[in-house]
Amino acid sequence: MPDFSSDRERRLWIWALAVVVAIYSTADLARTLADALRESGLLEYTASMFSGGMLLIGAMILVQGLRGRSRGVEVGFGLGVAAIAVLGFARGISAAERSHLIEYAVLALIVHEALVERKGQGRRVPVPAVLAIAGTTLVGVVDECIQFLVPSRTFDWFDIGFDLLASVLAVGSSVSIRWVRRWIGGRRPSA
Repeated sequence: MPDFSSDRERRLWIWALAVVVAIYSTADLARTLADALRESGLLEYTASMFSGGMLLIGAMILVQGLRGRSRGVEVGFGLGVAAIAVLGFARGISAAERSHLIEYAVLALIVHEALVERKGQGRRVPVPAVLAIAGTTLVGVVDECIQFLVPSRTFDWFDIGFDLLASVLAVGSSVSIRWVRRWIGGRRPSA
């Protein structure tokens, strides 16, 4: 049985596992769903769904970075980082890659938060942000390997790049908000 540092950490790992299971379970379903959406004419609405998903990710970044009482400058910085992340995700990205960005940004934020919680409880966790990005990218590599084995799918290094990008943007935004918060609070920020 895993040794969790707190109930919160345990819940975060359960959520992370649920996201990973959801990602892996759609390996064969994704193309079928995209074809069905295209045939029914609903594929044009995926841009709205993507925007909604990106707003939720932006909100998640803000909530993680700005927990507790915040000053106006912290909120402004947080909103700016979230807006940059959302615009960065949205510009020129095809519908097929959009799902990767949402899935892996959410997974990276959950894993990062679990690792930060573990470290905050006194456990040894070297550089939670790097571990979260590496772990999330590894999930993407395994996802592509699964897709290689599915007849209607292919292994794609480009998708792994999108998974890495989503992880870096999401975790980087969250870490940046926390860094600014500590800096404004008068404490010397750490990396």
